[in-house]
Amino acid sequence: MNENIDVMRKKVKKYLDKNRYNHTLGVMYTAGALAMRYGTDMDRALTAGLLHDCAKCIPNDKKIRMCKKNHIFISPAEYANPSLLHAKLGAYLAASKYHIGDRSILNAIACHTTGKPEMTLLDKIIYIADYIEPNRAELPNMAEARRLAFEDIDECLYLLLRDSLVYLQSRGLPVDPATEKTYNYYKKYLRKKEEESL
Repeated sequence: MNENIDVMRKKVKKYLDKNRYNHTLGVMYTAGALAMRYGTDMDRALTAGLLHDCAKCIPNDKKIRMCKKNHIFISPAEYANPSLLHAKLGAYLAASKYHIGDRSILNAIACHTTGKPEMTLLDKIIYIADYIEPNRAELPNMAEARRLAFEDIDECLYLLLRDSLVYLQSRGLPVDPATEKTYNYYKKYLRKKEEESL
């Protein structure tokens, strides 16, 4: 791990509670492992994993105030569930407080909660690492998701998006349209990929 990441790790620790910090380390190392598996830049994956939840422990009312102050768009779904804002706000803080200028890292942080159509490999790695890291409470299909993450990243992404929608709908929680859009995009994408391989 490079020295800059270690300096950031110590800084991040001050702003997170113990459980969130443990989760963050789990995401960081899982992202690093996935980067190795898929042959992509490990420092980028470690950095995005480390900073993905840097805004998570900010109280919701403060998240809204900070977004308004810094001209970060708040969707109706985010007003209904302000905890979703930690991704966008986290990307803003990664740039302003942790001096990250790499757009690929900032984009991966910004979309790690809802996903988005046409995600980059780094986007997918952070989204998936957030779900499957070792400290995460057992979610439905966790064993399959952990296996798929290292075998077929798109299949894993689709599985997690589908399970997220099922979970939110079964509990009557608001679904961010971005999650639904991402799910539909990858459903079509995988169907097309399957047809092409026949």
